[in-house]
Amino acid sequence: MARKATRSKARRPASQTKPQTKSTAAPRDRIVAAFMAMLGELPIERIGLAEIADRAGVSLADLRGEFASPLAILAAHVKALDRQVLAEIDPDMEDESSRERLFDVLMHRIELLSAHKEAVRSLLRSARFDPPLALALNVMAVRSQQWMLTAAGIDASGPKGMVRAQGLAVLFANVLRTWVDDDEPGLARTLATLDRELARGQRFAGLLDELFRIPEALCALRNRARGTTRRRRREGRAAT
Repeated sequence: MARKATRSKARRPASQTKPQTKSTAAPRDRIVAAFMAMLGELPIERIGLAEIADRAGVSLADLRGEFASPLAILAAHVKALDRQVLAEIDPDMEDESSRERLFDVLMHRIELLSAHKEAVRSLLRSARFDPPLALALNVMAVRSQQWMLTAAGIDASGPKGMVRAQGLAVLFANVLRTWVDDDEPGLARTLATLDRELARGQRFAGLLDELFRIPEALCALRNRARGTTRRRRREGRAAT
């Protein structure tokens, strides 16, 4: 799997973009860039709206017109990251297994996060001591991982898809905890953790498929039983 990630890293460095400057970026983009920069310096609970507006060079009115809260700014960043990953799906991975495709998608996501490693570290630290924040981050992560699953050609719809996305959100958070402390140029520890977590997730997916077959089998059994009962009733009426 490391081979896939190495190829991916060689193919995509130009896609990583730096935050735009005040002179060229739209106010919304400046706000997101300013917030992510501040998040790398301060815990999210210490970042105020006035400070974000000042850092972005916008008025409070303009900030309120774009976002309702710091978490809304973070959600915009996550959405932009999702869109970039989806726009840069590697067509060479089309014939690979679903696990290989997911590995490639998640590694590309990590590559794009490299400019915000300190912000990710800060969020992980804050979430450990702030359950409401952890829940809010989980909602964002599950929504995002539904798109990552889809990008890898894995069904993310319905109850089963939601469970898969939740599992992948937890899996990816575990990988990020390794990544924030992985300073090796080739991200060997991160690659190994992602490989290991995906292997564990694959086993869980197999169990999940088995669990979802149980109600399907029960429904089929119930339908057969109802069919047998109706047939016996018709035969009884015919006999009389």
